[in-house]
Amino acid sequence: MATPHGRANAHLHLADDPRAVLALGHGAGGGVTSRDLMAVIRVALAEGLSVVLVEQPYRVAGRRSPAPPHQLDNAWTAVIEHLAAGALQGLPLVVGGRSSGARVACRTATATAAIGVLCLAFPLRPPRRRGATATTSRLPELDAVRVPTLVVQGTRDPFGIPPAAEHRTVVEVPGDHSLRTDVQAVAAAVQAWLPGVIARAVY
Repeated sequence: MATPHGRANAHLHLADDPRAVLALGHGAGGGVTSRDLMAVIRVALAEGLSVVLVEQPYRVAGRRSPAPPHQLDNAWTAVIEHLAAGALQGLPLVVGGRSSGARVACRTATATAAIGVLCLAFPLRPPRRRGATATTSRLPELDAVRVPTLVVQGTRDPFGIPPAAEHRTVVEVPGDHSLRTDVQAVAAAVQAWLPGVIARAVY
């Protein structure tokens, strides 16, 4: 579908009688078929949520280098607005993604009227290279979210591990930034968090 920055793809996985929608974005250099995203799809469908995997325009165009943050945010918001006015109209929305996709979801949570945010491998701080100055933390992006947020982070993630906060649950699982080591642990963390978020919105 068209966005202000080119064509994006929305891959739909529809539940039979959806209670809500989970929209997920991919990482900066990866696609929508990463193992952690696939595990989350299975959990969401089992909980009665339809799932949308949003493929950013730069990936659709065949580029690996991500677009600037404002372009990612604008394209993501355009896709969500299009779906909310059509196939997924009237359903509560949880947004999220892995790595860069999690950052986009956080930055646009208010604009998309999300009831919850799911962050897989949130890149808290770029790994510091030898001899380089300290890198800037992305924690303000997480702190700005005012709805229930789950962060699932590998215990050996070189990007660091965000702290828990009032609206934010942080679950550490075995592995690094890829979250490939134990996708069952990733799924279990989402399984434990997601129903409560939906229940608060639906009832």
